[in-house]
Order: sequence, then structure tokens, then C-alpha cells
Amino acid sequence: MKHDFSRRLKPHIKRCAIFILAMASMGGCQNTFAETPGKNQIVLKRAVTCESVHELSPVNTAITFSITNGQVVCYTEFIDISEETFVFHRWYRYDTLVTEKKLLLKPPRWSTYSSIQLRESDKGPWRITIVGADGQILEILRFSVTE
Repeated sequence: MKHDFSRRLKPHIKRCAIFILAMASMGGCQNTFAETPGKNQIVLKRAVTCESVHELSPVNTAITFSITNGQVVCYTEFIDISEETFVFHRWYRYDTLVTEKKLLLKPPRWSTYSSIQLRESDKGPWRITIVGADGQILEILRFSVTE
């Protein structure tokens, strides 16, 4: 009797195996670990420091700024944005965090900027760390403020 049962089960096992193989070859079985659902992907296309932004374009890009300019702007352009997210512009002077700006990004491409108003005490080396929503550093820009 035991032998008879296994003989009747074999055709069903073969059909299940064929079905599973067919589904896998058609993409019916997906590896759920291959990609984290909801994980946003962004590509930083351009990051510059400049004097101002006009009509969504940076004006007078530079790495040295006179205190008389009154401000420094960090302009960033992103492409391949898969879903609405944000980035941070973290402004440091002498390795001390001065300000952090949270900026919205929308698909599929987006440009954004932040700025600081310059004071007499702001002379010296600066850096801006551009950080994704996941905490990943995307770019570091360095500049100086002079007389």
C-alpha cells in the first residue's frame, strides 16, 4: 500500500516542479531581497558653489568668495530621482557645523539650492557636505571667504 501511494504522488510532484520552473522562467517568482522596496535612488549630477541663482542656474561659480558679495550659494542638480525625497546641505566653517538645510527633491529630476549670508566673522575655509536622506555623503564642496 505504501508503494502504491508514492507511485500516485510522483506525477503530482513532477507537475508542481514543472509549474515552479515555468513560473521562475517567466518572472513569476521574484527575489524579494534583490531590491529594497521603497528605497529611493538619486543621482547627483552637479554641485557647485556660486554667488547667486538666476532662472534655476548658478551664477558666477567659484571656490573663493569676497565678503563683499554678501552671500554664498550651494546649487545642486539631481537626476534619476525615483520618488519624492530630500537631501541636506550641511555648511561647516573650520569643521564646525554652522547650519543645515533640508531640501526637497521631486522625480524625475530636480535642482535646489541653499545659501548663507556672509558676515565679517565668516572669513576663512568652509565646506558643504551634501547628504542624502539615507545619510550617505553624496559630495563635499570646499570654498573660502576672503576680504
